[in-house]
Amino acid sequence: MNTPTIRRAVRTDCPRLLELIRGLAHYERAPQEVTVTLAHFEESGFGAQPVWWAFVAEVNGAVRGFALYYIRYSTWKGQRMYLEDIYVEPEWRRHGIGALLFERLMSETKRRHLNGMVWQALSWNEPALNFYRKYNAAFDNGWVNCEMALPGTPPLVIGTGEQEEEQDGESGNAQ
Repeated sequence: MNTPTIRRAVRTDCPRLLELIRGLAHYERAPQEVTVTLAHFEESGFGAQPVWWAFVAEVNGAVRGFALYYIRYSTWKGQRMYLEDIYVEPEWRRHGIGALLFERLMSETKRRHLNGMVWQALSWNEPALNFYRKYNAAFDNGWVNCEMALPGTPPLVIGTGEQEEEQDGESGNAQ
């Protein structure tokens, strides 16, 4: 095996990233949860106002893993990197690719002068938990994850600015 290369994701990586995201969802026993379209995914990462960034791991010219993150704000800690997903294809694990991706994330956190990195891991995913333990990650069992889908919310229309205009108009009327 050639040495893996870690690089920033580019728009043309998006179809492959979605394949890997589906692989991750399958591993996490939730393949039906991946509902994002390629167009929305691309626009969200490479449009006029990107909301996520990623690193990919290439081996022999093929993307075999990725780490996708965004910046979140903590009222207690300030700006922090939120690691949304890190994934390496099963057949490419145990080659140090996950460590290379994670260490690149740590470097990016420092480069951006962020106050740390946060993420979630499934409680039954012992390989992931053991991986994070190697980095002396703190585990917080005191918080419960919450999520809410908003029925009737219109889908994001890519490229029209329609949703942003509505939000701006609403916030402009608030007193």
